[in-house]
Amino acid sequence: MKNTSIKLRNLVIYQIYTRNFSEEGKFKNIIEDLDRIKSLGVDYIYLLPIHPIGQKNKKGSLGCPYSISDYSKVRDELGGLEDFQELIEAVHAKKMKIMMDIVFNHTSRDSRFLKENPGWFFTNENNEISNRVGDWWDVYDLDYTKDKNLWFELLNVLVFYARLGVDGYRCDVASMVPLEFWKLARKQVKKVNPKFIWLSESVHGGHTKYMRDQGYACASESEMYQVFDIAYDYDIEPYMQDYLNGSSTLKPYLEGLKRQDEIYPMNYVKLHNVENHDIERIAKRVNNDTDKIKNWVSFMFMQKGAAMLYMGTEYASDIKPSLFDKELFNKNEDLTSLITKLAKLKKRKIFAEGIYQVNIPEVDGVAYQEFKSKEEEYHGIFNLVKVNEELSVSIPDGTYRNYLTGKSVKVQNKKLKLNNDPIIIKVKK
Repeated sequence: MKNTSIKLRNLVIYQIYTRNFSEEGKFKNIIEDLDRIKSLGVDYIYLLPIHPIGQKNKKGSLGCPYSISDYSKVRDELGGLEDFQELIEAVHAKKMKIMMDIVFNHTSRDSRFLKENPGWFFTNENNEISNRVGDWWDVYDLDYTKDKNLWFELLNVLVFYARLGVDGYRCDVASMVPLEFWKLARKQVKKVNPKFIWLSESVHGGHTKYMRDQGYACASESEMYQVFDIAYDYDIEPYMQDYLNGSSTLKPYLEGLKRQDEIYPMNYVKLHNVENHDIERIAKRVNNDTDKIKNWVSFMFMQKGAAMLYMGTEYASDIKPSLFDKELFNKNEDLTSLITKLAKLKKRKIFAEGIYQVNIPEVDGVAYQEFKSKEEEYHGIFNLVKVNEELSVSIPDGTYRNYLTGKSVKVQNKKLKLNNDPIIIKVKK
């Protein structure tokens, strides 16, 4: 968005799936844990969808939260609307903000909309109400071209929750909802809260092309910045997965990070994360190697943009709770100290306004990033594969303190000896 503040690059967002956040799975359990979450350095708590879940064709034993039957209601099993409002107030009392998931591309197959206004839905070549993505068999897609009353109904939903005190929306598969709708939605919500922020779950490039090849409109990542303040980094996430799968080097992912500075608006804000409710836990991807987990998490925090933690990242959890059943994350190792340090560093001015440089090291599996200003610079070196080698760096020779561990780091002949620790060095000018 043209007027988006680059200070949003300093944000730390904590993603919660209320059902599987605790044994009881209620809003009140989040309230009880707010002090701990706040201590991590979190600015925004982001909740997966909290509305009633459709029962027709539901996935798993409890259904998918992205298959919504009624946007105007909050699920009773989570605590209902009253407890949700209490959560909002409690989050604000802790000087944090709250974001909720908005799913306006589709509804459940037994939704209130479907019963009352079947003409609002997409129909296939046989004139049957359907959806555009084959494996989303528990939902039907909305069609924004048929009746503007659909727009007005959804706008009322957005205004309602903004008035309730919600501070931001994370918009599910936002690329498949018309940009003109999002523009109008932003305008309406701004009347309620001028500081409201909008996060786009823009889809992978491959999905965009697939939808367009089928003849459906699907906005590109760049187009989403016409409306949204922050966008997922799904433009480059497949490269990270390819590397973790062993089918590619790290270089394409690093090149993708560099490219973001070239192709997006000057004030762009990306949302970086190593895991979320759709992406497998980084702990599982690296076989629970604590050193590798720490390097990946540190690498993510030092990328240009906001950082997102998924509940359990701070415990190196290797369980990604099922979307469709009751399943809690586990606690393997406490990374609170590391994350707290990273979050504190993230809020420094240089990480929003500084010049960002992504280097391509000669050692594969090592990430090397820099942030520079007139007064200082930070260098981050992340040994994702635990290689025991020397790395060429653009740091003046000398002995430095690793911000993350307190250990000394020596640079000699513009080379640094790698160890298993993530390294962040401050250089004063």
